This record gives sequence, structure tokens and C-alpha cells, in this order.
Amino acid sequence: MKTIKVALPAKLELEARKYVKSGWFTDEGELMRTALEEYIRHHRFQLMERFMKEDIDWALKVKAGAR
Repeated sequence: MKTIKVALPAKLELEARKYVKSGWFTDEGELMRTALEEYIRHHRFQLMERFMKEDIDWALKVKAGAR
């Protein structure tokens, strides 16, 4: 598993600690993993569409430059 350091604004850090302290999560790492998984799950299609459009734009520029 990869470790990533993340700087959080004080307000968000406080809220995260409250969730851990109240027992919703075992630690801040579990909270962050869950939040990231949910974000990706909810935005999967928008992210895929954006990446596909970027790939198409790149391919069109390469094709135009090859002429």
C-alpha cells in the first residue's frame, strides 16, 4: 500500500478527527481512503469522459502535425 501525505485545512482536519473520535472510522487513514473511494465511484464517468477527450485532443494535434 502506498502512503500519501495530505495537508488539510484546519476546519477539515477538525471534522475528520470528530468522525474518528465518534467511532465512525478507526483512524484518519480509513476516513481518507473511504472518501477517495466514494469520490471516484461517484465521478467515474465524468473522469473517464474527461480523460478520453484529452486523449482525442492529443491525437488530433499529433495528426495535424504529421501533415
